[in-house]
Amino acid sequence: MENPDQFIEDYISYITTNPMDYSKPLWEVHLLNVKTSDAEAVGVFRIHHSIGDGASLISLLLACTRKTSDTEALPTIPVQKRGGSSTATAGWFCWWLLLAIWSAIRLIWNTIADLVTFLATVLFLKDTENPLKGGPGVELVPKRFVHRTIGLDDIKLVKNAMNMIGLLRYVAGSAGDKSMQNGGAKHESNNTLPKKLRLRAAILVNLRPTTGIQALADMMAKESKGGWGNWIGYILLPFTIALQNDPLDYIRVAKATIDRRKHSLEAFCTFSTAKFVLYTFGAKVAAAIAHRVLSNTTMAFSNVVGPLEEISFYGHPMAYLAPSVYGHPHALTIHFQSYVNKMTFCVAVDPNVIPDPHLLCKDIEESLKVIKDCVVERGLIEDDAAQLATDWDRIKWYQSQFTMTTNRERIDRIESELGEMQDKIQHMELGINDKLAHIEATLSKLADSINTSKGSPSINIQADLPSIDNNTASSQPGRENSEGVANTFSLE
Repeated sequence: MENPDQFIEDYISYITTNPMDYSKPLWEVHLLNVKTSDAEAVGVFRIHHSIGDGASLISLLLACTRKTSDTEALPTIPVQKRGGSSTATAGWFCWWLLLAIWSAIRLIWNTIADLVTFLATVLFLKDTENPLKGGPGVELVPKRFVHRTIGLDDIKLVKNAMNMIGLLRYVAGSAGDKSMQNGGAKHESNNTLPKKLRLRAAILVNLRPTTGIQALADMMAKESKGGWGNWIGYILLPFTIALQNDPLDYIRVAKATIDRRKHSLEAFCTFSTAKFVLYTFGAKVAAAIAHRVLSNTTMAFSNVVGPLEEISFYGHPMAYLAPSVYGHPHALTIHFQSYVNKMTFCVAVDPNVIPDPHLLCKDIEESLKVIKDCVVERGLIEDDAAQLATDWDRIKWYQSQFTMTTNRERIDRIESELGEMQDKIQHMELGINDKLAHIEATLSKLADSINTSKGSPSINIQADLPSIDNNTASSQPGRENSEGVANTFSLE
């Protein structure tokens, strides 16, 4: 066929219009023997969300695969490393305890504020109308699915800033502003973005403990701590829409916003509340609340970690993984899926709201390049390393202050520093005394010369001053004494 990529997009969009047959297991596998620009063939899995969430279904899929280098070994996924415990003294423990108390207070306050915002979103708080927000009935519209693969190293370089500036480029372009076409270097005067724009994203958070796919059987067990099914909570992440002169400002804003949201129990509380409503009032009430929250926000984000090495599905090497979702009231959903050293992001859009999803993917990719080039050109990687070393030295110094076990050690250290300061002051006093003695001797010689020269103005006083060169003396009467004195003081 002439355009296989377009055929794949049309086919996936078409099957979303067909409801699943509830008389059969709620999963399907479509094998399309069509060569695309990314792979030799395409496999499409359609699975009902009631079976499991993204972590469950990706774990099941990866459990069906094997390493390409070892056909008998399961793939491995990265596991978050926890910091090891270290021996601390009583002083350092007190400092840590104060930080823990302050962190707990902030955690409680952030959780209360986030839950109040979440409740307001359920009741009345809606996002401002914007080029990314869908209207009523958007969940019933056939979606378009487009994916793009980029380097994972670039993502690691700029952290989580890729989606922030990329979406801004698209919003700015949809609003008629062309200032982002030059990488955000200049602002245009015809900025038509609303002054107070409320735009939020619903982020889905996996609440299971971090485990490898080798524990899939344990996950499906009845008494499993990280059980099978839907173990996800919601975080409502506000977006700051503004045109920045510096592309790195988007990273700073995104980093500050997400750090604030991480230091909260919003995800756990929303999951617990949804579970309570489900068991108490039934599935219809729980679904109505979830639909209300998503309807009052603009978009959704999700990401799933992938394998660290190339894998094969029943002997067929896999080129990429691109998960997504449909049937919820969002006109835009972005999923991120890592695979070896690549990152694939897949956008699911309502074509009536976002008619060109390829442009959106291009803007996201170009924005990542703009930010990466800015980081590389400014040499921020090396500066960050130097700053990290400096901060580490400062931390070790502070730690040494808190790890002194007794007051006697503190007093001895202070006495030692005072002794060094006293030695420096004594050395300074000796230098000053030498200078004063030298000046006093010079003045004495000058007085003697003046006394001997009375009544004889033509006498040259430089003969009595050994520090003056006799060849520089003037032979003019009446000027010798004054010039000699001036030269003496200048040389001394």
